[in-house]
Amino acid sequence: MAHRFLSPSNRFSARFAFIFTVSLSCTYLCYSIIFCRSTIMTSRGYEGRRCPPSKNAAGKKLLGNSDNCASLEVRSALDEAAARRGSADLRHQTKAPGSSASHWAEAKLRNMSVAQKYGIKKLPNALIVGVKKGGTRAVLEFIRIHPDVRALGTEPHFFDRNYDRGLEWYRGLMPRTLDSQITLEKTPSYFVTREAPRRISSMSHETKLIVVVRNPVTRAISDYTQTLSKKPDIPTFEELAFKNRSLGLVDTSWNAIRIGMYILHLENWLQYFRLSQMHFVSGERLITDPAGEMGRVQDFLGLKRIITDKHFYFNRTKGFPCLKKPESSSQPRCLGKSKGRTHVQIDQEVIEQLQEFYRPFNIKFYETVGQDFKWD
Repeated sequence: MAHRFLSPSNRFSARFAFIFTVSLSCTYLCYSIIFCRSTIMTSRGYEGRRCPPSKNAAGKKLLGNSDNCASLEVRSALDEAAARRGSADLRHQTKAPGSSASHWAEAKLRNMSVAQKYGIKKLPNALIVGVKKGGTRAVLEFIRIHPDVRALGTEPHFFDRNYDRGLEWYRGLMPRTLDSQITLEKTPSYFVTREAPRRISSMSHETKLIVVVRNPVTRAISDYTQTLSKKPDIPTFEELAFKNRSLGLVDTSWNAIRIGMYILHLENWLQYFRLSQMHFVSGERLITDPAGEMGRVQDFLGLKRIITDKHFYFNRTKGFPCLKKPESSSQPRCLGKSKGRTHVQIDQEVIEQLQEFYRPFNIKFYETVGQDFKWD
């Protein structure tokens, strides 16, 4: 009834205000619907690419460092592509014919840099499992200059002393590697540890095993020489090696003697691994022909033969080969001071008695591995 008392001009103003209000409301409603729909679609589009929850999400929120999932995925993809390209480029460079030893060293450093940046820690593909005083350190130092090999420098003793720590602990010790690289570690005591073959097989049935062997008599003397340098008051070699020397009774409970009975240890390994998964390096040929022995190691590991005679020179003082110095270093790379020490002088009759003792074990070992090491 109140509108009847309004003047015509006021009535027109009221109608205009009502129409304007309705129009404005409709416009706001339309924009709200459109905006809400686009937001829902956007959130659905990204829902499948959410980042996994972070353990430090609260801290990131406080610091204002919230991750952009799309950016992270792009960066991850680029990193993987770069790692693949880096590995491929370095393989191409190292496979180029006619390159010098210094070129390999430079390529190795580049590959290490790429692996450290983009690689992941993996359980080893190959192990140097023995034997002590056979030349395992030399094989490790020689093979690790290959750009497609990353090796742990220390002996982890996982499969003999630290097995209860678990595989993740073991993996954590390994260097970062690319997909194209081999992860390698060395622990010579594995070969004579009864549980080691079963434990390694449980990790992977396809693990490649390298065994460096040496004349067992020479190896025993070297073993004793090392122990004597640490414990000068131990009994003589002859006293430890024989229960009764006049009767020729060798004391096989002495570890220095028992390690050289290679066939006994090998029979344990062959219960869990095929012979084709094992490669036997001659400790003697490693000294006289390091390039030839390392060529066969590279073949066994499925690697391009990059380590050649160009990498070695014979150190007459130490009595074994060393790596030639790369251009980036002022010194050649030789094994430590403890390597190449002069052996204790042993009576020739004692040596002959031990050679006679080892002969049947050696012959059976030759027959099993299909290789004559000429120790007799």
